[in-house]
Amino acid sequence: MDFQPRTFLSHLFETAVAAAHPEQVLSSFLQQQDTRGRAIVIGAGKAAASMAAALEQHWQGPLNGLVVTRYGHGADCRQIEVVEAAHPVPDDAGEKVAKRIMALVENLTPEDKVICLMSGGGSSLLSLPAPGISLADKQAVNRALLRSGASIDEMNCVRKHLSAIKGGRLAQACYPAQLHTFAISDVPGDEATVIASGPTVADPSTSAEALAVLERYQIDVPENVQNWLRSPESETLKAGHPALANSRFTLIAKPQQSLEAAAQVVRDAGLGVMILSDCIEGESREVAKVHAAIARQVSERGQPLVAPCVILSGGETTVTVRGNGRGGRNAEFLLSFANSLVGHPKSRSRIYALAADTDGIDGSEDNAGATLSPQTYERAEARGLNTDTYLDNNDGYGFFAATDDLIMTGPTRTNVNDFRAILILPE
Repeated sequence: MDFQPRTFLSHLFETAVAAAHPEQVLSSFLQQQDTRGRAIVIGAGKAAASMAAALEQHWQGPLNGLVVTRYGHGADCRQIEVVEAAHPVPDDAGEKVAKRIMALVENLTPEDKVICLMSGGGSSLLSLPAPGISLADKQAVNRALLRSGASIDEMNCVRKHLSAIKGGRLAQACYPAQLHTFAISDVPGDEATVIASGPTVADPSTSAEALAVLERYQIDVPENVQNWLRSPESETLKAGHPALANSRFTLIAKPQQSLEAAAQVVRDAGLGVMILSDCIEGESREVAKVHAAIARQVSERGQPLVAPCVILSGGETTVTVRGNGRGGRNAEFLLSFANSLVGHPKSRSRIYALAADTDGIDGSEDNAGATLSPQTYERAEARGLNTDTYLDNNDGYGFFAATDDLIMTGPTRTNVNDFRAILILPE
């Protein structure tokens, strides 16, 4: 091969991120809109500030408004105010800006136009607890859910029913204005109701299901939270609700687009490529075992692809935290992937892999993810690192920091979730 494998994998990741960046994708959707007249802009998510900057660049009429993004994910905007708050556990700044956004859309008329910019992370960034529930209550539930191994759908089901702004309630506050939501999907299946917990769309989940999630993962919550979820008032807006009549929703970027962009780069390089799926869920370490088994099948048997080739996948895995190490789901995936190949020296000498989050932040760490190469094992053995030990402690970050394999991009200001690329070379 006339390229460096790790450099090639990094290029695939950069291509995937670029394919989902607001400055690349938003303008084509605005060409279909009436950009005349005043518009109020609201939004939340890791990409909210970069979406606001792209909107300012291409919108023809006057704009004003307010969006909230994660600390460090801001962008320079002239007309739209950008506020930063905490993710993945909400903080006081997120609660304050949520109140301001709700006040901004009060008492609008049918002639008013509201543009809502939503992306992954919006659920914790736009945190406005339901009546009788404190921010501390929501923070405790959030932390417990993040450690439990619950899927993003399950976590957002609970979040929506403990919120005064999610589950369609923001659209209700905007009514009767014309509301158009532009969103970047970071969730498996690209369901509008799951992205940022669906503040502007109908919600099919129920309060009873939220209670069932808490019971399933044995999450203890205080009596006031239990009482709220048993109250009819906790129910979210359902399809056909009058307050959703003037609300539209448009996806401007999704994980499949990024995987297809990376796949085209692979084809242009003359390699075979397979996209397994853009919506893989499950425990990171278990998903990694399946990916490793497929990579070995390619390496040892030439099935279902013949090397040289690349296997791509996306989605959002989960980590049930058992240890006290550092690392998000992508570092956990790659550590388990490496562990699965430890006893297969012939295959591991030909397999390279990358796992990273397209927002540039793996969980709550400062890395996007990590890379794996044959040299990773050599460095690990030279430094006495044991993959089993690090995996037992959920310490993917520590392992790949020690082997000099962490990917550090900083915030990318977009988010289409996990990106995984496995390169298998011939003998």
